[in-house]
Amino acid sequence: MKTEGLRRRLEAWLLRVWFNQTRGADRLLAWLLAPLLLPLSWLVATLARRRAAQIEHTATGRPAVVVVGNVVVGGSGKTPLVIALARALHERGLKVGLLARGYRASSDTPLLIDRNTPAAEAGDEALLLAAETGLPVGVGARRKAALDLLVSHHPNLDVVISDDGLQHVALPRRLELVMMHPLGLGNGRCLPAGPLREPAERLAHVDALLVPATSPQSANTSASPEGPRTSAPPHFRIRTELAGIRTLDSSQHWAPSDFVATMAGQRLAAVAGISRPERFFDSLRALGLDITEYPLPDHAHIDPAWLTTLPEPGVIMTAKDAVKCVDFPPALQARCRVLDIRAVPDPALLEWLDQQLATTACCPSTPSSAH
Repeated sequence: MKTEGLRRRLEAWLLRVWFNQTRGADRLLAWLLAPLLLPLSWLVATLARRRAAQIEHTATGRPAVVVVGNVVVGGSGKTPLVIALARALHERGLKVGLLARGYRASSDTPLLIDRNTPAAEAGDEALLLAAETGLPVGVGARRKAALDLLVSHHPNLDVVISDDGLQHVALPRRLELVMMHPLGLGNGRCLPAGPLREPAERLAHVDALLVPATSPQSANTSASPEGPRTSAPPHFRIRTELAGIRTLDSSQHWAPSDFVATMAGQRLAAVAGISRPERFFDSLRALGLDITEYPLPDHAHIDPAWLTTLPEPGVIMTAKDAVKCVDFPPALQARCRVLDIRAVPDPALLEWLDQQLATTACCPSTPSSAH
C-alpha cells in the first residue's frame, strides 16, 4: 500500500505539472527537470509522427472501423461513449462489433468475449462493453489480430468500433474520433514532459474531436494542420450523466436522489480501480453522499475478502469495477452498490456518423440519413 500511495502522489504531481497547476516549490522542481525531460519528449513526438504516417485509412469496404481514442494519457471517458455509439448505430439497423485492448486479461492471444466471459480472461473494460451492449467484442493487444478474429466469426458486420487504438499503427480505420481530456492538452508537450501520446498537430488530421460538455473550453484543440486536410475537424460535445444506482446483483435500482435519501447518516466505502478515481469520488460527494475513499490502481483486481474487512456498512463502486465482482458471495453482492453513468452524444454527432458511413460502401442507409 505504501508503494501504491507513492505512485498516486507521483501521478498527481505530474498531472499538476502537465496541466500547469503547480506553484512554489513544485513549479521550481518542474523547471529544473525540464531540460532532462524535453529531449525525451522530442523523441516521443518524432516516433509518434512516423507511426501516424504508417496508419492505413480505408475509404471503402466492410466493416468500417471507427476508432475512438485520445492523445492525452489517462482516462477521458471513452468507454461510456463507445457504448453509447454502439447502441445508437445498432438501433439504426447496423450490424456492430467492438474491439478492446483487454487490460489485465489473462492472455495476449486475441479472443472473442461476451457478457458471460470471466473478467480475468476478458479484462474489465472489454467485459463492460459486452455486458452493456450485448454485441460481439474482439479483445487483444494486437488490435488487427482481434479485428480479424471478430470478422471471421461475424462476417456480416457493418461497423466495428474500437475502444482506444488511435496509436495502434497496424489497425486500419475508416474514421478517427478523438475524445478530448476535460482539461485540454495541458502544456502541449509529449511524454514525459507533458501528457500527450502524440504531438497536438495530430488532431488536425483526425475526423472529429469530441469535447466533454463540462470542459471550460473546446479543450485547447488548436493545432497546426499539415498535409492534405484543408479544414479543421468538426467538434461535438459529449455529455455524461448519472444513469442510476443499483445493487451489484441488479436486484434493486434507485434514482440518485432516492439513493441519497436512503443513505442519510450512513457512510459508504467508495472503491474505484480506474485511471482517475477522484472523478468518481467527486461525483459521489456532489450527490451528497458521505464516503471513505479507497482508490485502487487502474484495472485492479478487487479481493472480496478485503472488501469484507472495510468498516463501512456499504460499498459503492464503478460499473467497470462491478463487472469483476459478479461472482462475489450473495451477502457481499447485497452490500455493494454500483454507480452507473452514461454518455449522451450530441445528436449532431450521430447525424454526422450516419452521413460518413452512408457515403461509403460498407453500410446501408440508416433511418436518419435516409431522410
